Amino acid sequence: MNLKAAKGDLDSKIFDTINIILLVTFTIIIVVPLWNVVVSSFSSGRSLAEGGFIFWPTEFSLENYQAVFRDASIWNAFFISVAKTVIGVITHVFFCAMVGYGLSKKYVRGRKFYVSMGVVTMFFSGGMIPTYLLMKDLGLLNSFWVYIIPALLSFYDVIILMNFFRNVPDSLEESAKIDGGGDWRIFLSIFIPLSMPAMATIALFNGVGQWNDFMTTKLYITDQSLYPLQMMLYEIIVQSQTQSMQNIGSVAIQTTTKGVQLATIVVTTLPIVVMYPILQRYFISGMMLGAVKE
Repeated sequence: MNLKAAKGDLDSKIFDTINIILLVTFTIIIVVPLWNVVVSSFSSGRSLAEGGFIFWPTEFSLENYQAVFRDASIWNAFFISVAKTVIGVITHVFFCAMVGYGLSKKYVRGRKFYVSMGVVTMFFSGGMIPTYLLMKDLGLLNSFWVYIIPALLSFYDVIILMNFFRNVPDSLEESAKIDGGGDWRIFLSIFIPLSMPAMATIALFNGVGQWNDFMTTKLYITDQSLYPLQMMLYEIIVQSQTQSMQNIGSVAIQTTTKGVQLATIVVTTLPIVVMYPILQRYFISGMMLGAVKE
């Protein structure tokens, strides 16, 4: 028994050591490039022009961020990104919750047909050109609502909420009906508060998707006043990488396109990094939905 226990302890130590080495390696692989982007964004144009990996800025400078924040189009793009993310998340979660609530009721006529049709949309789409023609016929080209209306429904999220609503005790709904509550009152007062972990998880995923989306803009928007931050970042990336003098307002700032690009990356990523810890507890609870069955 002692030999087996000793062998077990040795195997456990080897396993733990390998795990630690792998986790530290993966952490370094993930953190180092992010650190390089952040540090490089605070470096001067001269340091960036020299090239190479920057672990710490040799010439600390805020020129890149001045170039970003003094550009009026960046502020407008930031407003568009925030607006489409906030409105898109609220409408998406609420719309999916309404559909999921209806489909969670077994007495709804045609429920199986609606669920089957919804599942089909998870695997097949109309394609890029038919979707473009549809957006054109709906009058959504060069419209802010092209960010909102097509993203109202995701049947994957509907299934998550539908399964969550099924776990709500029927006694709660029955008691609410006895007290005179209608479907809307029951939905808003009982099911919505009880489903906050699931809804927060969906909101986080959808919010990240809305914030990072630039393909919608590239396909359906030509009006630059409707460009979000990600499209502005895309425009910066495709620009020339040569060093240039940029006149921003009344101040001439020596910078590079790469420096402005890095600063824009930090600015566009920061809001999601700030929001994640706030929603993390809901995110963990939501991810555990259905993982354990009592």
